[in-house]
Amino acid sequence: MNVTTHRAPAARDSYLRQIWQSYRKNWVACVALAVLLTAVFMSVFAAWVTPQNPFDQSILDLMDSRLEPGEVGSGGYVHILGTDADGRDLYSAIVYGMRLSLFIGLTSGLLALVVGSLIGLLAGYFGGRTEATLMRVVDLQLSFPPLMLALILVAVLGQGQFQVIAALVAAQYAYFARTVHGVTLAERQKEYIEAAAAVPLPTRKIMFGHLLPNVTPPLIVVATVQIASSIVLEATLSFLGVGLPVTEPSLGGLIYNGFEYMQSGRYWMSIYPGITLVILMLAINLVGDQLRDVLNPRLNK
Repeated sequence: MNVTTHRAPAARDSYLRQIWQSYRKNWVACVALAVLLTAVFMSVFAAWVTPQNPFDQSILDLMDSRLEPGEVGSGGYVHILGTDADGRDLYSAIVYGMRLSLFIGLTSGLLALVVGSLIGLLAGYFGGRTEATLMRVVDLQLSFPPLMLALILVAVLGQGQFQVIAALVAAQYAYFARTVHGVTLAERQKEYIEAAAAVPLPTRKIMFGHLLPNVTPPLIVVATVQIASSIVLEATLSFLGVGLPVTEPSLGGLIYNGFEYMQSGRYWMSIYPGITLVILMLAINLVGDQLRDVLNPRLNK
């Protein structure tokens, strides 16, 4: 009995070890993963790795506004990336803004994954009218560009983190639903599903205990891409002035706040947040591409 008890964890550990061994063969993807983990670490511990809380209006001094990189402000510390028009230390604002961008991207991506996976499983497993109804709704959603749909929803719901997350979930769940639906259709015809239905196992157990684990690998890849897409969409909404409020700017909001000063030579207020956003997106996409190659046996030759 002990052998049976420990066999599943051992097999799981071996599988994860194989994934990591395949993943680390690409040094570029390893560097991207290190950059992404560093960004997450800095975002989580933002209060400890930054000299200022840029969202605390009571500590901001307008006399420190638009300081060049390397200048010392009234707080007595060096603003290594300068300050913005509100006197915020730009390095601190970027770290806190990155935390907001990652939080919104991860939250909306995971919620879209849950909603889309449920719709895809239901449509693929039951078929018939359920499949026709659900997938027509998904097709209708996919006919709209994600940015346009997110803009419409944010305009209706208003500004704020909850409103932006809700808009991003509504704009992106269909990609997960389409992926899960396709994989479920293929898996539903296999013998292990027919055997489980013949036992008979409850439908809930077949769907979530047998089907869902087998659609997880492609879901991981789609989730990585959609999280990056969510961050870009949120940055675009904030740049257009309809995303997060100006008192809590994400990376897109920081780019927007500094954009009007580009022609006056104060490039740092917009350029540095923009570079951070590009690096973050590049790291997430490289990690996602490598995961796709590792988890897809057709590509993993």
